[in-house]
Amino acid sequence: MKLKKLLSCLLSISLLTAISVNAQSQQIELQESEDGWRLLVDDEPMIINGMNWDYFPIGTNYMYSLWNESPEFIREALDYEMGLLQNMGVNAIRVYTGISREWIEYIYDNFGIYTMLNHSFGRYGVDLDGVWMANTEYSDPRVQELLLREVNELVEEFDGTRGLLLYLLGNENNYGLFWGGAETEDIPVVDRQSTIRARSMYELFNEAAVSMKNISDDIPIAICNGDLLFMDLVVELAPDIDIFGINVYRGETFTDLFDRVANEYGKPVLLTEFGSDAFNARTNQEDQRMQAHYKRLNWKDIYSHAAGLGRAQNSIGGFTFQFSDG
Repeated sequence: MKLKKLLSCLLSISLLTAISVNAQSQQIELQESEDGWRLLVDDEPMIINGMNWDYFPIGTNYMYSLWNESPEFIREALDYEMGLLQNMGVNAIRVYTGISREWIEYIYDNFGIYTMLNHSFGRYGVDLDGVWMANTEYSDPRVQELLLREVNELVEEFDGTRGLLLYLLGNENNYGLFWGGAETEDIPVVDRQSTIRARSMYELFNEAAVSMKNISDDIPIAICNGDLLFMDLVVELAPDIDIFGINVYRGETFTDLFDRVANEYGKPVLLTEFGSDAFNARTNQEDQRMQAHYKRLNWKDIYSHAAGLGRAQNSIGGFTFQFSDG
C-alpha cells in the first residue's frame, strides 16, 4: 500500500513538472559575436522565415476581425491557414494587436509557428477623449501618455506567452508624418516640419522601448521603419531599440540596406515587409512567375547577410508581404 502511494505521488510530481516545463515561455535573446548578430531561441540560432498574416474572408474589409468570432470559428480558420504556412516552412507570423494570448499559444503549440506581436503605435491615428486624431502628433503629451500606457499594458498582458517571439512597434510610421492613410503614395520630399515631427516620434519610440523593458525584458523589441528614411534620427534618438525592422521594396535585392544599418546603427536587421505582388501592371494580368523571381532573390539577399556568412552579418530574417491581402 505504501509503495502504491509513493508511486502515485512520484507520478503526480512528474506530471506537474512536465506541465510546468511545457507551460514556460521560450528564452528569446539577441547575441552579437565577432561574426555578426543572431536571434537565439533557447540558445539555438533562428533565422526568421516569416509571413505577414491576417485573416479576411471574401467580402470583408479592414473593419473585420477574426478575433471577434466564436472559438470554434477561430480554431477552424487557424487550423487551415497555419497548416498551409507550416507546409511552406514559415516559422513566424506578424500579427497586429487584437489576438489573445490563447491563440498565440495555440498557433505555437499546434504548428510550431511563433508570433511577432505588432502595436501600430499611432500609425493610423489615435482616439483622444473621444476625438479622433487622424495624423498622430507624437509631441502631444496626451498622445505620449496614451501610447506608453498601451504598450506597457501589452507587455503586462503577454509576458510569459508561449510562442511570443518579438514585439514590433509601428508600421512605417515615418511615412505617416506625411500622409495618414494606408494607401500607397509617393513619399514627399523631407522638409523641416516633418523632421521636427520625426524627432518627437523617434524619441517616443525609444521611451516606449525603455518603459516596456522595465516591466519585462524577456522579449526583444523592434520598430518598423519605412526603408531608411530618417536613419540619422533613428541612430541619434532610438538607442534602446533592440532590432531595426524595415518595410522595404527595392527590387531584386536590398542594395546597400544591410551595410548602412551595420555601419550607422549597429543593430540587427529584420525585414518586416518585402516582396512583390502577383499582378503584372505591364501585361495587366497575374504573373506568379515574376513574383516568384523577385521573392527568391529577396530571400537569397536576406540569407546572405546573416551572421557568419561574410557580408553585413546583421540579418535575422524577414516577413514576406503578405499571405492574405486585407
